[in-house]
Amino acid sequence: MNFLSDNVWGAWPEMFSAIEVAAGGPQLSYGEDEISARVEARFCEVFERRLRVFPVISGTAANALGLATLMPGHGVAFCREGSHIAVDECGATEFYTQGARLMTLPGRDGKLSPNEISAALAHFQRGLVHHLQPAAISITQASEVGTVYSQAEVSGIAELARANGLKLHMDGARIANALAHLNCTPAEATWKAGVDVLSFGATKGGALGAEAVVFFDPDDVGDFEYRRKRAGHLASKMRFVSAQLEAYLAEDRWLARAKRANACARRLAEGIARANGAELAHPVQSNAVLVRLPDKMVARLRAEGARFYDWEPSSSGRTLVRLVTSFATPEEDIARLVALASNGSV
Repeated sequence: MNFLSDNVWGAWPEMFSAIEVAAGGPQLSYGEDEISARVEARFCEVFERRLRVFPVISGTAANALGLATLMPGHGVAFCREGSHIAVDECGATEFYTQGARLMTLPGRDGKLSPNEISAALAHFQRGLVHHLQPAAISITQASEVGTVYSQAEVSGIAELARANGLKLHMDGARIANALAHLNCTPAEATWKAGVDVLSFGATKGGALGAEAVVFFDPDDVGDFEYRRKRAGHLASKMRFVSAQLEAYLAEDRWLARAKRANACARRLAEGIARANGAELAHPVQSNAVLVRLPDKMVARLRAEGARFYDWEPSSSGRTLVRLVTSFATPEEDIARLVALASNGSV
């Protein structure tokens, strides 16, 4: 019963088939291959506009290089406290921007709001040489606690960004799960709502290792290609990364399998919330369940083989834990975990 992360599960069979086909003959190197060209065309179709897309190996690279292209070394990007770029990427954004700063802000249910951002902006003076200069806002979709920004929420943040001359970046490591919840088009959830740059995730959704940086305005690309090369993320055999992205987007599999992961999370949440002493901490809108459980129940579940992360330290005899489902989570694991939580709960 492994609910640690969607990263723990394997990859779709279609990924291996795509890589095998890509290995069948010679192709140009460093992203000049036919597969990479098809991938960019496919992204343009999916997002309904002319754009530029650059495959990379990891989500950390996608976030850090995307943000580094949007902001100078004396800039600041606003993000939610607990966001992946601030907590789990070992300072990659600061490293690749050569000094820019992330300013973390509070917010409800893992999301930023214009009010928090406006309050933070008030502490900076434009053009004052003694101050870092606000340059970007980064939001995570779906958030680290499994919640999803509505189109209106994204648009509100984007409007604030435009009014203050900032760029809006979206960490879309789980963008498919967010779209499965929103039930809108990729275009409506991103650039039509005001997003400038998207870190498009595929690894958590079923790729072996494939992400992409999507610039909705080609003029924003700037020196990104040099940054990607310098950072070591311009793979010589880029076609094998692109082949995964092509397989991921084919026939809308990415959305269908994200819907399955979300449905698993809802079943898990509905079942475990009925256990004595359990309390859901946030709305379950994607494939993550944040729930407070009695410490004795946490220990018993782990003793029976369940694996999950403690999200916060124990307090008053209960611990906030995170349970994540995926395209491959067995339904019998969900049923067993719910039964264990319900039987003999404390």
